[in-house]
Amino acid sequence: MNDNSKLTAENELIRLREIVARLRAPDGCPWDQEQTPESLIPYLIEEAYEVVEAIEEGTPMELQSELGDLLLHIVMQAQIAEEEQSFKLQDAIFSINEKLIRRHPHVFGQNNSKAKRIEDALENWERVKQTEGRKSYLDGVPKNLPGLIRAQRVQEKASTVGFDWNDVTPALEKFHEEIDELVEVWRDGDTRRAQEEFGDVLFSLVNVARLMKFDSETAMRQAIDKFDARFRALELVFEEEERDIEAATLEEMDEVWDRIKHKVNFRK
Repeated sequence: MNDNSKLTAENELIRLREIVARLRAPDGCPWDQEQTPESLIPYLIEEAYEVVEAIEEGTPMELQSELGDLLLHIVMQAQIAEEEQSFKLQDAIFSINEKLIRRHPHVFGQNNSKAKRIEDALENWERVKQTEGRKSYLDGVPKNLPGLIRAQRVQEKASTVGFDWNDVTPALEKFHEEIDELVEVWRDGDTRRAQEEFGDVLFSLVNVARLMKFDSETAMRQAIDKFDARFRALELVFEEEERDIEAATLEEMDEVWDRIKHKVNFRK
């Protein structure tokens, strides 16, 4: 953390806006000058995921840096919008300030709303959103979200109106039912329906995770990281034992895999 007590968020935000405007100026940086809202999308997504990685790895200084990178993209998008006379950064900030107050009546005192539980707060949030021109309780979930995240968000929104099970048991039963349907259509050789049923299996499994209070995307990333680490360890064993992994049988690789998996305190 910067220990310069003279720094303020307001002053540094102003300085960042000035830097970005200078980069976009006619005598600025050619790369920055050429960027559009659309061209910046891949970088914006990448920066968001780098923030997630810094959070999960628990590195405050890295998180500080990555949040700065993400903020740059927010300011850059606003700068382009201002150049096109669409809106300014302060308009976006005003918009979120008003939205937060409006959607938290239990905090800011509108209509004597109360929220003692997280569920109450979520219901207030969704109820207010319906007064903002939303046509469906499912509106507001971006279609280009990663599949697991989108599935969980859609299920959460449906849950706010009571379209949900009270516990995980029926969700588990539904999951097994979907697996049985997948096996049946696969055995019938219907690959088109098999893909559809496979999607239903994934969707129902996300529902299980949600009711177990797990985040599906986080669990998937952890599983991938674990596989990645174990496979790299498997490669190292073959290298240390001077064996050709490409010539090994699946049974030989499984034997090494089991050795790695059962090591005490093995982590990713």
